[in-house]
Parts: sequence; structure tokens; C-alpha cells
Amino acid sequence: MPTAIILQFITTFGVWILAERVGLSGVLTMVCFAIAVSRRAPERTPARIRVPSYAVWDTVVFVVNVLAFVFIGLQLRPILTALEPGRRALYFQVAGVVLLTVIVVRVAWVMTHNAVLRWRIRRSGFHPPRPTLRPTVRTGLAVSWSGMRGIVTLAAALALPVQAGSAPFPYRDLIVFTAFSVVLGTLVIQGLTLRPVLQALDLHDDDPVGQEVELARERALRAALATLDGDGSPVAEAVREELATHLEPGPREAEDGRPRSDHADMHRRAIAEARRTVFEMRAAGDIGDAAFHRLEEQFDWAELGITAEREGAS
Repeated sequence: MPTAIILQFITTFGVWILAERVGLSGVLTMVCFAIAVSRRAPERTPARIRVPSYAVWDTVVFVVNVLAFVFIGLQLRPILTALEPGRRALYFQVAGVVLLTVIVVRVAWVMTHNAVLRWRIRRSGFHPPRPTLRPTVRTGLAVSWSGMRGIVTLAAALALPVQAGSAPFPYRDLIVFTAFSVVLGTLVIQGLTLRPVLQALDLHDDDPVGQEVELARERALRAALATLDGDGSPVAEAVREELATHLEPGPREAEDGRPRSDHADMHRRAIAEARRTVFEMRAAGDIGDAAFHRLEEQFDWAELGITAEREGAS
């Protein structure tokens, strides 16, 4: 398990280094790499590795976010102290204009897209492939105001080289300062006002992710129980009850009492079939990533419970 997590780190940094070696953008390469891996890795990674690796990566992401802001802060002070008062004012003006542009362009883009969607719905009706809120002007405003920037913006600015050949990279200090200002400005202005804005818009979420979870759970339960068709043994009945406990709405703690090897094998096959069904639903667009990862976590813990049961029996 520790070896697998270490290999994940080695692969990640290896892709970054390779991208830099061949002249690609390290940030954009890592984004594309992460998107590609996130679609395939869940099918190939066992639960006993995925659960601790998620915990490790969550901690790493938190630490890296903190360090990014610390490093940017350390760079900002030398930048500002080395500037003349007039040039410092120019930096603040540029940062303010870019921040305003980022906010206005997002509002304009999202509201235009929202208007086109509402026009199409009026013409052809509202038939989303997955449970989702009907687009309205209020939902468009909420999405428009949720454009906070973060670590990717800072990483892109820091990735700029200090030297461009024999000369300093043009306007690098200004770009770094502007990137930090945009991140800080959106987090403070939009982040602190987002809750009052949502309350003023009076939006009501009908929990589309929860609906997707229930849809996937129901279909996964049917697929898992299908692996036990024709088996009326006590072990099969126990597995059916445990599957219902794991996958029916409002899952409770499993009440297992007699761990057996065939019981664990049967349970594992059923969970694998349920997991495969959820994979297919995500690939087909029936559910989104949020619902998929919520069910994936439940399957992982159920699988780890089966493994612990087998080890306890042995």
C-alpha cells in the first residue's frame, strides 16, 4: 500500500518533469493528465489502496495550497519594495483592472450561455440526461458569482521562468502580482459575499446529486443481486441482506455474525458487479462525478469490511 502511493507521487512528478523537458506547460499538462487518470484509475485501483491514497492526496493538496500562498507572499514583498511609488500604483491599477475584467467576463459568459439554454428549452423542452436544476436567471447569477480563483492560477504564474534566455522574463513580477491579486480579490469579494447572494436569490436545491446517488444505488443493487439468482442457500440470503444494507437508501451498519470464506467471496463478487454498473452509468452520462465518488466510497468501505471479515475468519 505505501509503495503504491509513493508510485503515484513519482508518476505525478515524472509527468511534470517530462512536460518541462519537452517544452510543454507543466500546469496544463498536469491538468490534462489528472483528467485522464480520474476517468480510468477508479476501475483499476483496489479499495485497499484507493481509501488511504485519497486521504494522503487530500492532505497533500491542503498543504500545497497553503505553501503556494506562503511562497507567493514571500515573492510579493521584494517585488513591491523594489518598485518606485509611481510604478507601484501602476501595478495596483493593472491588478484591479484584470480582477474587474475576470469577474465581468465570467458574468457575461455564463449569463449568455444561460440565455441560450433557456431559449433552447422554450423551443424544445427541458429533457436533461441527468437530474439537474432548470436554468433560470437566478441560477445563472449564482454560477456567475461563483468564479473564485485558486491554486491553478498561482501555479501558472509561478511556472513562468525567471530568465528568458539572457534577459529577465518580461513583466514576470507584474504577472505574479496580478495573479495573486486576482486570487485574493475573488476569494475575498466573491467568496465572502456568495452566501448573501445565494440567500437573496432564494434558490432551492432539489439535491440532483442525491437523486443520482439513489438512481445508481438502485441499479447497482439490482446488478449485485443478479449475481445471486438461483442460489437459495443461507449464505446467499445473508449476502442479499448485507447488500440491501449497503445499497438501499439510508444505509445502516451491517449486521454480520458468521464470517465464512464462501460468504466473503460471494459478497465480493456482488460488490464488484455493483461497482461495474456504476462505472458504466458514469461512462454513459447517467450520473456525474459527484454521485459516482459518493457511491465509490461506500463500495470501498464495504469491500474493506469484507476483507477484514475474511482475515478475521482465517
